[in-house]
Amino acid sequence: MNKAIYLPSLQLSIFIKNILLKAGVREDVAHFVTEGLIQTSLRGVDSHGVRLLPHYLKALKGGRINSNPQYAFHQTSPSTGMFDVDHTFGHAAGMEAAKKAILLAKEAGSGHVAIYNSTHFGAAAYYSLEIAKHDMIGMSFTNTDALIKTYGGKRPFLGNNPICMAVPCDGEEPFCLDMATSQMTFNKVKQFEQEGKQLPQGVGFDKDGIETTNSKEVTMLSPIGGYKGYGLSMMVEILCSLLTGMPYGPYIPKMFEAPLNQKRFLGHFVMALRIDCFQEISVFKKRERRYSYTRKGVFNFTVFGFGI
Repeated sequence: MNKAIYLPSLQLSIFIKNILLKAGVREDVAHFVTEGLIQTSLRGVDSHGVRLLPHYLKALKGGRINSNPQYAFHQTSPSTGMFDVDHTFGHAAGMEAAKKAILLAKEAGSGHVAIYNSTHFGAAAYYSLEIAKHDMIGMSFTNTDALIKTYGGKRPFLGNNPICMAVPCDGEEPFCLDMATSQMTFNKVKQFEQEGKQLPQGVGFDKDGIETTNSKEVTMLSPIGGYKGYGLSMMVEILCSLLTGMPYGPYIPKMFEAPLNQKRFLGHFVMALRIDCFQEISVFKKRERRYSYTRKGVFNFTVFGFGI
């Protein structure tokens, strides 16, 4: 296992962005990728942070990721739009979509953007937190390749499709829930493999559908809450595959296994909801703060953003 190297985040940001620019990535795209990776690692989610840069560079070199996308946004109603992101980095796609959702919400009260022709989304919190900065509730979703062991079966059909919600709070970091619909994400499994660690029980299965704690053998993941987690994956798949016109489940090329010149055609969905359409914003944010501290006194676990 390689020894960890510690760098100031600003220094690492400059380093990553320069690598992307030298690889031919357009400046605005490189900015969002860098910001997304750094923010995610600083939030303690290294599985979806800086450690993925080498994979992205391989996908870029192979032709899977488009470094110079030609975006096409079609507003379909006062509050909705379809966004073709031309197979660019998911970080750029998601952030551009979040900004469009915010603009739609400012006019219509809510904004909903369906994203298609995309690549790996990164951490969904990056986009929801951006929306929360504008005193709105942000939600973001993405589909993934088939990873979850079918409930009661031996093969995967749905991905561990992530769900994220961020809510602004008075004087504190926003509340943010960013979770996959599996017990552990596949990128977290890959991180365990990279670090030579055994997995906890109940996380993954091998190619024969047998539970394993060997991170190298995992090809399927266990859904959260049994059939309920599988149902949540279906819900996200409807938003991110059916509404976007993108492939679903087993028809999505795998992140690490598919040839890196093969486009993945991933779909995402981003939502912005104006709080002031329901409650006076300052009152809501103060109540959210009181709620957060009340919750801390009841539950014996730490919620990121509250007092840390």
